[in-house]
Amino acid sequence: MMAQAAPTAAPDTAKTDDSAIAARQRWMAVLARTDRKTLETEWSDKYGATTWSHLREPQVGMVMVRGRAGGGGQRFNLGEMTVTRCAVTLSDGTVGHSYVKGRDRVQAQYAALFDAVMLRDQTASAFIDVLAEQQAAAKRDHAHKVAATKVDFFTLVRGEDE
Repeated sequence: MMAQAAPTAAPDTAKTDDSAIAARQRWMAVLARTDRKTLETEWSDKYGATTWSHLREPQVGMVMVRGRAGGGGQRFNLGEMTVTRCAVTLSDGTVGHSYVKGRDRVQAQYAALFDAVMLRDQTASAFIDVLAEQQAAAKRDHAHKVAATKVDFFTLVRGEDE
């Protein structure tokens, strides 16, 4: 009896699925970090006429945040964090989801709406690219400010310790 190889997905399909997942993770992360006012303004300016409904009303809940000692050590429960989730459906049936930190139900709603628009036709990609660049610039500025306050400690060897 000969062993048969397990069926696998076509290589092109797997790569396409992975890149689509990575792209969605990127835009959802950007939307989750964007403040409510920015999302609200962009939605009313560009998509105000779009009809939609809640699939799941914004809900506030808690998630357990886990950490690792030294980044690679044993996992431990750091504590709980408040998150808000939402799911919406556009009039054409496209479903968008979001999870945002905190209790801002409107932010979660707009993040879900932009997720649905991106899944439908990606017309918000330029907006999300601008947000991603702004967030990256803010992160770089913060890293520079932190680096300016870094203190390097060193030990001097004294002759009497020999």
